[in-house]
Amino acid sequence: MKFPVIAFAGVTATVIGIAGLADGDQLRKGFGDLMASAAPELAATFGNDSGKAARETGSREVAQAQTPPQADAPPADEPPAVDESALRYFASQGDTARLQAEISRLRALYPNWTPPQDPLAVPRNKDIQLESMWQLYSESRYAEVRRAIADRQTREAGWQPPADLLERLDVAEARARLINASDLKQHETVIQVGANTPILLTCSEVDVLWRVAEAFAATKRDGRARDAYLYILKNCDSEPERLATLQKAAAALPYAIVQELLSYERPNASGALEFESIRDDLSRRFVAEGEDDATLTVDPKYLQRLERLVETQRMASDALLLGWYQLRRKNMSAAEQWFRRARDKQDSASASQGLALTLIDRKAPEEAEKVLYRWREASADAHATYMAATANLLAIEPPVALAGEVLQRIAQETMKARDPATAQQFGWYARTLGQPQTALQWFSTALRWKPDDEPSAYGLAITRQQLGDTAGAAEIQRLWAGRSERIARLGEPEKPAEAGQVPGPAAQRAQPIAPESRRPAVDVVRRQTGLPARVGTSPRQLVRRPLGCRETLDPNRLPPQAALARGWCLMDMNRPLEAAGAFEVALRASASAVREDAAYGQSLAYLRAGLTGKAAVAATKSPQSRARVAELQTAILTDRAIAAFDAGRYRETLIFLDQLRRISSERTDLMVLRGYAHLRLNRFAEAKRIFEAAAATGNRDARRGLADVNREQEVWPNK
Repeated sequence: MKFPVIAFAGVTATVIGIAGLADGDQLRKGFGDLMASAAPELAATFGNDSGKAARETGSREVAQAQTPPQADAPPADEPPAVDESALRYFASQGDTARLQAEISRLRALYPNWTPPQDPLAVPRNKDIQLESMWQLYSESRYAEVRRAIADRQTREAGWQPPADLLERLDVAEARARLINASDLKQHETVIQVGANTPILLTCSEVDVLWRVAEAFAATKRDGRARDAYLYILKNCDSEPERLATLQKAAAALPYAIVQELLSYERPNASGALEFESIRDDLSRRFVAEGEDDATLTVDPKYLQRLERLVETQRMASDALLLGWYQLRRKNMSAAEQWFRRARDKQDSASASQGLALTLIDRKAPEEAEKVLYRWREASADAHATYMAATANLLAIEPPVALAGEVLQRIAQETMKARDPATAQQFGWYARTLGQPQTALQWFSTALRWKPDDEPSAYGLAITRQQLGDTAGAAEIQRLWAGRSERIARLGEPEKPAEAGQVPGPAAQRAQPIAPESRRPAVDVVRRQTGLPARVGTSPRQLVRRPLGCRETLDPNRLPPQAALARGWCLMDMNRPLEAAGAFEVALRASASAVREDAAYGQSLAYLRAGLTGKAAVAATKSPQSRARVAELQTAILTDRAIAAFDAGRYRETLIFLDQLRRISSERTDLMVLRGYAHLRLNRFAEAKRIFEAAAATGNRDARRGLADVNREQEVWPNK
């Protein structure tokens, strides 16, 4: 963020461009006062030496301002020489707020100074060259200012620029270096420039404070980032900046620190708490953080708020957050409830995977397999969950009679995935059904994929023995000598209780793959596959990772597939414009499926941001399925119809609604919009017909529309 600078005769004042920061009291909070007293924790942010330097720098600047050079010092009984041309400039512009801000600034520098009664009477500066330097400075042309100073010093021996100009130039160049370093993610440079230019670390430079805090957070110095954000919340009064500060802190810092920052919330001008407008999003963020960290206990008030949002806004993503949060804490019953509610609203890979995990946990793998089969290819994580469900399904005692179609698709996925666990369970399942030859094949297959799988080796040995292949059984005993006692004892007499039994699943097979030992739950999957625990909230293959997409980064550094995942993650966090940039990178992928998803995602991102025209363009960047084309066209035409109505273009509204009706059935709310468009065009009969049809569905807005038509007809009876 750049702060505009106004140049005027002989002086330049930084004009704070965010509403509320031009207040005189705020500008009086110079660095010396704030760093030394109001927020000592910010001074400490840069370490003891830097903090000390900051305080000394602030004190020195004030002292220098209060004590003019000795050669020009006025007698003690005369008022100080103060450049009042800024007062004249603001007065001539009628800018009373900035006039008061400049008065406050000069009072801070010169405590004994008295403002003139008539600022318009202050004389203009007659030094035209110096005025030109100030003008260059106001336009942020700092290098040209330096050249102008050097040129004049060459031409005029002994001429020196005003100290105020040099100091402001130093600060402006430092600000530019800091912002550039921040944009390039050169975090250590940001911190160093901030430490060396402490005058930037005040409420008049909130953007700088944000960048310094971000640099600390990015370099894992959360405590110091906390100090910077806390400084703003303790000392700065701009409501938009305070709100943005809390949002930035919540995105960068751990839950516990954000709770501390929330304690500095104030009532706003209307009496409501200033952060209430983002409380829903904060609740989502905190629950998501609890999803990533099973040891984090999120305050129940945030869970309750999210539960209310599920009831009122009916968003599948909110139910998913609750489901994954509860699953991470092994509250399986509650997790199952939320995953089912999410699937009821939108069947997705994430909801299906979560529900499958809870079903596996409560030993319902048949339903788990059915639920997840559709989404088994959504991600490696979802596929691992599916294979766990199939292995557990085949391991049920007594065995479940499965349809041939189900067995066939499980077998196909097992072969494709080369999954030894499910192959082994197929072997035991075949033995139970009296199909030893089939069992032999599955046990052998499992051992090819995992040669050290002792249960498969044992199953293969007893099956060969059952088929009379004693040589084959002996070979397995030789290979496993010293590694498996039960394989070594194969062929010895059974215990009395087991005499006469055919070795089968109950006595011989491996134990079912219990959720605690095999299922790819959030923590187990990460160890088994090296993949994160979550898939996305839609069929768009989004993978959740620790901290997800909370950090700011340039998507151009990512490969297309990773950029696609980041785009959906940013959409989950309601950051659509950043998501659109990530999807743009994903559009470079060679795989057509990735490009299709990227174009689809970018269209949705622009729609959410209210950029309907860009959404329409994005939708054409890659061919889409018929269903997606219809979905995007419907959303785009709906947005255009509403925008046209809001702009008073009622005929255009009807054109868009007619186009929309050709591709999908008209929703009741859009029927009401159509009725009001006719009403605004004084087409009372048509409007009444539409409102009556919509009102028949029980729509209250349609009933109000009928009342509006009747009132208008009373006013204009001849229309």
